[in-house]
Amino acid sequence: MNRIVCQFSCGAASAVATELMVIEYPAEQVLIVNAFIKEEHEDNRRFALDCEKWFNRPVMVLRDEKYSASTDEVWRRKRFMKGPHGAPCSMELKRKLLETISLPDDVNVMGFTVEEADRFDDLIEHLPDRTYRAPLIERGLSHDDCLAIIERAGIELPMMYRMGYSNANCIGCPKGGQNYWQAIREDFPERFVQIKTIQEEIGPGAYFL
Repeated sequence: MNRIVCQFSCGAASAVATELMVIEYPAEQVLIVNAFIKEEHEDNRRFALDCEKWFNRPVMVLRDEKYSASTDEVWRRKRFMKGPHGAPCSMELKRKLLETISLPDDVNVMGFTVEEADRFDDLIEHLPDRTYRAPLIERGLSHDDCLAIIERAGIELPMMYRMGYSNANCIGCPKGGQNYWQAIREDFPERFVQIKTIQEEIGPGAYFL
């Protein structure tokens, strides 16, 4: 019996994808995993606990030790914040960490919404030796659909959503655009300065602000 491994990121989409798998598969087959990251908003932990009650299943929280689960530590030691293949923090603190518990026959459940079908296709193309499912895409569910489902379940959305951000990523994600960073500068000025300081420490090649 293959494990159904739900990668729960404390975001609305991954929460709904996980709940769909909880409904579809028996309890003993579903494993819900979350990678803790130090720089996420503290309200993400509250959301995770609320979702754990919703799922009626435990969430296995993994925590990186090499970089102390910190994006800042990854950036400093890797000497860059964002490259052509994405951000090193995502690779080190999420993907590699999740790989430590993976089994060859796992069915990996991803929270891609219908707007992200191209990203899911790219994932399958680059990792053909693994099995993936995107239940939100299968059901034609959008990001807004997921927000509505969470609210109908009586769960308060993570604080970053309530502040107007489109996801519950870390405070100061290198994948964000100009408008995102302007909002971070206004809402979290101390964090903005911290990240700018790290950029200056690393030097050329680190900048994305």
